[in-house]
Amino acid sequence: MKIAIFGVGAMGSVYAALLADAGHEVVAIDVWQEHIDVINRHGLRLEGASGDRTVTSIRATSDPKLAKGADLFIIATKASGVGPVAQALAPLLTEQSLILTIQNGLGAGERIAEHMPTHNVLIGVAQGFGASIRGPGHAHHNGMSLIRIGELGGGMTARLDTVAELWRGAGFEVKAFADIQQLVWEKFLCNGTFSAPCTAFDCTIGQLMSNADQWNIALGCAQEIFELGLLKKIAFSFDEPVSYVTAFGHRMPDARPSMLLDHHAKRPSEIDAINGMAVTLGREMAIETPYNACLTAVVKAREAAWDGSLSKV
Repeated sequence: MKIAIFGVGAMGSVYAALLADAGHEVVAIDVWQEHIDVINRHGLRLEGASGDRTVTSIRATSDPKLAKGADLFIIATKASGVGPVAQALAPLLTEQSLILTIQNGLGAGERIAEHMPTHNVLIGVAQGFGASIRGPGHAHHNGMSLIRIGELGGGMTARLDTVAELWRGAGFEVKAFADIQQLVWEKFLCNGTFSAPCTAFDCTIGQLMSNADQWNIALGCAQEIFELGLLKKIAFSFDEPVSYVTAFGHRMPDARPSMLLDHHAKRPSEIDAINGMAVTLGREMAIETPYNACLTAVVKAREAAWDGSLSKV
């Protein structure tokens, strides 16, 4: 199968390496030219949880047109990149093409819908994954648990099973779900609990949970997101959020959320799609979200300070 992966950062590199190593024709599209050049000259090296390998069959490029004819388009950018990618790949689609988009936060389907019909869109949720870029053409895979996929509009379909089997054949644990929005929101809940709080307090998940005052703030974010989900009629698999996010945090106490890593590298984060999205939804539904609003303001102020538009918080 021909697979085009848009966004070959840490997670996209894991997807590209394992899918190509399983025998698929993989085209990797990214904007980092040095990364592209190294992959084309020497291959993509992936080490860590999925083994140590260098995959030389990947074709890397900055030109989306080279993805034309792909059977499956995977969008592995940050949330802010989904719209531009959808705009670029829309002319490349056939009636049989599938799009699988895998991001943190909410809103990927809506961003895609601004540029094309969404009857061919699948949503992915990466659970227990971690990866980092060690250098151009070199990624480290910290861990992986489960890829959960579903139809944007819900339900089980033959094509969903086909895509799940494709990922399994590349070594991933994969499960298809009829109600992917439940899974999206349950991950959104965990992202919102830990992303902005760990970033604001510059700490690991375990450090956040061990500080009573900081943890209470994080749980305030969780409670607000849970209430928004209930109003959206999300069928959560639990009745209250505290036990759920606490159990999630205890499984990875040494982890630093990607938002915090972005701040350490002075890169724009996904704040608008995570805690900022809770604020946006709260405004739309006339629900107060003070915990998420405060932390979103802090994170955004720090990001603005990098270019001098605000004094550093």
